[in-house]
Amino acid sequence: MDELILDFGHYLDVERGLAATTQASYQQDLREFAAWLTTQQLAAFPEELAVIQDFLSAQTSLKAASSMSRMISAMRRFYRYLMQETVITSDPMTLIDSPKPAQHLPATLSSTEIDRLMAAPDTTKPLGLRDRAIFELMYATGLRVSEVVTLRLDQLHLTLNLLQVTGKGDKERIVPISPQAVTWMSQYLSTARPQLTKQPAPPTVFVNFHGRPLTRQGIWKNLKAYIEALGIQKNVTPHTLRHSFATHLLENGADLRVVQELLGHSDISTTQIYTHLSNKKIVAVYHATHPRG
Repeated sequence: MDELILDFGHYLDVERGLAATTQASYQQDLREFAAWLTTQQLAAFPEELAVIQDFLSAQTSLKAASSMSRMISAMRRFYRYLMQETVITSDPMTLIDSPKPAQHLPATLSSTEIDRLMAAPDTTKPLGLRDRAIFELMYATGLRVSEVVTLRLDQLHLTLNLLQVTGKGDKERIVPISPQAVTWMSQYLSTARPQLTKQPAPPTVFVNFHGRPLTRQGIWKNLKAYIEALGIQKNVTPHTLRHSFATHLLENGADLRVVQELLGHSDISTTQIYTHLSNKKIVAVYHATHPRG
């Protein structure tokens, strides 16, 4: 078995060109498989599905989903290699499904943390007023940071409390914006932006200190500085404001389909991750309020 694993490693290197780290990981996974087979008094790689299932069941309690997924990938490639080399006559791995990847719930800010963030920029200064307008806009609309930096003046319809947004795949959608965000946007446009821009002024709404279009990296860097200054111990990115927007809407009774439209998700399954976040609040409220909770 050891020789077959070594030969497989050579095959991955020379014929498949896999990265050295991937080769090493696959070979380690296969050595674990071989060691388990030895404990079962098996001297060859089995073709019986039941044996494979027993091994994977034993590993599931020991490994994370991502490690299990990689191990199954290694075994799939290895068994295809064994078939190619006519070492075996049937491939049991074709009947094995990969585990679903662990769903990492996005970080969100609480309402209190949102309030603290909004109050953090010094709005007596042009850049502070710009940052306040950006944070208010992102939390009020759930825009992606890429949509914020490409937002143009002609896409603003603030008197109607609406924005025209171009999202992924150049899909356009109309997004409502709260009166509070409109107020800060209007202040930025009338006061701060004219001080920051130079002629000819760019068509984008948000500009940097030099009057050029603000970048995604610029927003991320500024947000990170505010979060650190506030002492908020969370991994906060511009996308966190989008997550917070969706989560707070659902926690307050918004329909999932409405949130899908506001976020610009083409598939509702993408939006459904936020139901897990709001369900956490439901469980917390249950335990806090039920007499036997």
